[in-house]
Amino acid sequence: MKYCKFVLLVYLTWISQTECAAKPNVIVILADDLGWNDVSFHGSPQIPTPNIDKLVHEGIFLNNYYVSPICTPTRGALMTGRHPMQLGLQRDVIVGPEPYGLGTNETILPQYLKDLGYVTHAVGKWHLGFFAKELTPLYRGFDSYYGYYLGAEDYIDHTGWAQAGYWGYDFRDGIDLDRSANGSYSTELFASRAERIIQNHDSSKPLFLYLPFQAVHSGNPLSTGSNPLEAPKKYTDRFPYISDPNRKLFAGMVSALDDAIGNVTAALSAKGLLDNSVIIFSTDNGGPANGFDMNHACNWPLRGLKATYWEGGMRATGFIWSPLLKKKGRVSNQMVHVTDWLPTIMHLAGANSTYNKSELYGMNMWQTLSEDLPSPRDEIIHNYDKTTGAIRQGPYKVIVIGKEASYTKSYDKWYKPESIDVSKLNLTVKCGVRDPSLPPCTNDTSPCLFHVVDDPCEFNNIAQQHPQLVQKMVKRLLDVASRSQAPRNCPTDRWGSPVYHGHAWVPWIKIPPGVKDFRACPPHMADLVDDLHI
Repeated sequence: MKYCKFVLLVYLTWISQTECAAKPNVIVILADDLGWNDVSFHGSPQIPTPNIDKLVHEGIFLNNYYVSPICTPTRGALMTGRHPMQLGLQRDVIVGPEPYGLGTNETILPQYLKDLGYVTHAVGKWHLGFFAKELTPLYRGFDSYYGYYLGAEDYIDHTGWAQAGYWGYDFRDGIDLDRSANGSYSTELFASRAERIIQNHDSSKPLFLYLPFQAVHSGNPLSTGSNPLEAPKKYTDRFPYISDPNRKLFAGMVSALDDAIGNVTAALSAKGLLDNSVIIFSTDNGGPANGFDMNHACNWPLRGLKATYWEGGMRATGFIWSPLLKKKGRVSNQMVHVTDWLPTIMHLAGANSTYNKSELYGMNMWQTLSEDLPSPRDEIIHNYDKTTGAIRQGPYKVIVIGKEASYTKSYDKWYKPESIDVSKLNLTVKCGVRDPSLPPCTNDTSPCLFHVVDDPCEFNNIAQQHPQLVQKMVKRLLDVASRSQAPRNCPTDRWGSPVYHGHAWVPWIKIPPGVKDFRACPPHMADLVDDLHI
């Protein structure tokens, strides 16, 4: 009898391990502030990205793929499959001493995957809140974490400036600060750690690796004594033909990122994991061009830049690669949104009935992309906040530009890349013909309507020709906004300053036991209880 039980136990263990091994490894690579024109597979040879291009050409180039126009909302959407307006993350990004983040009531991707037998690792930028330890990666389903919590910092000394008087070190291995990282370039650090994770991985279990690089976001402001753009000379030396010094530094940052992706892919191959892997690559928002946010990315020929509702702010550089794709080596024009990754990954992991899909904004896109079928998505609510927003339905896009100040209003041009003749570029985006008889898109003529399939560069505001369509789309946008969660944003809490914590950025508030969705400022910072501060 004991022998039979032993045999049965061995058999069940073997079955469990076989099921786990059959699940694909999932690697999600997130670039930061990468513009449409900053990779060579979009048609510009200025910054060659051979490793990224190889994966694109062997996989699927996502040509109709959208993210949020800024960082925190995209990351929250990616991790939850829920729209930033459902999460209360639709307004701005988290700045260091602001005590809010992705609500602890939300279940996120690594938590789901751990329940399905995955080993989960995060390497890189977090930027989903850290005022309390419960918001940080190791408390949200990741087995390991290596990186930083802030939205931006120096690439080499890893100190982060949030605002005047708020400056400190932010780099950790697990929950502990890692001072040994000081002096090493973050792109290389993250790639090396990812390679080590892959090399040491138990191949009998499926791997989930979340790799949100710092590159190519700007670092600390010039006023702090740092250069916002940082790349080792070995990378910038690859671009003697780029005369603009800032664009040259930026090119070096992109090249370092491309090398890192090549190294991670090689590590997957060497470990024997690549044949059963899915690699998803995305930027978190459009590129900050023309010196915006101290950076020199480029979205040409798309209009606008990061933090705007123009295509240059939200139409994202992205691809999916996997031997498991049935129809690959192609360009996908199916509409895809960043929230779609969670249900797509959950489908691959075999979790079709283990989570509440009705609470998600995202849709499972695996069959759509793998078999080149029509997208189940024909609408994207981009966002609506402070009287400004955008919505896409089919080929049409409405932009609402409110009376309040906004980057959409201020940065509405087409920003060329420095040090290259754009007339000689063979770009994947072909702009339509500009009709000078049509009114411009301003807050005086808002809402504006564009046919972004025929007019991807948003030259022609055709709102006057389709008033009923505009009215319908605006009504839909405002209806969704009226049902969204109130923004979770909190004002600065001085107790979050690194001066109180050994000149480092660390969690500084204790969440009371039993509180599922703690908010530090409901509704004002004055409501913070002093004894919650660590």
